[in-house]
Amino acid sequence: MVLSDTHIRPGRNRRLPVAVYAALEEAEAILHAGDVVTHDLLDELSGFAPVHAVLGNNDHDLVGVLPESLELELGGVQVAMVHDSGATAGREPRLHRRFPDAALVVYGHSHAAFDGPGDGGQRLFNPGSPTERRAQPRHSFGVLDLDRGALRSRLVFV
Repeated sequence: MVLSDTHIRPGRNRRLPVAVYAALEEAEAILHAGDVVTHDLLDELSGFAPVHAVLGNNDHDLVGVLPESLELELGGVQVAMVHDSGATAGREPRLHRRFPDAALVVYGHSHAAFDGPGDGGQRLFNPGSPTERRAQPRHSFGVLDLDRGALRSRLVFV
């Protein structure tokens, strides 16, 4: 399961949508591409599956806890994660230069869901935000199926 830009802050009456919790029940791993905001959400997510998360620009309380970027292997697939991938223009070559060995690059920040090709055969994946849609028509999150090097991805709109 893939999340980003959840922006769950203490004192605000905001929770993840019911559809996210349903997907979390099935998750074998959780990727969070930043703007988690509090350690409480990381703790909650880790009750479902192992969590791999990167630091977002609103993660002030998680500086020193989360890395700015992360590279790992899941299901035989090389995965890279970063919160802010930069401007839309030039994103594909920029991410390929930064993570040349990654088959999948997960990013967030824009709240704009995206699942498509990058450079050099990479797949680029932004799950959007399940809690703050901003200019997007709907909230969203992502689901990945990574198995023996095969990669299947889908965006879920809620």
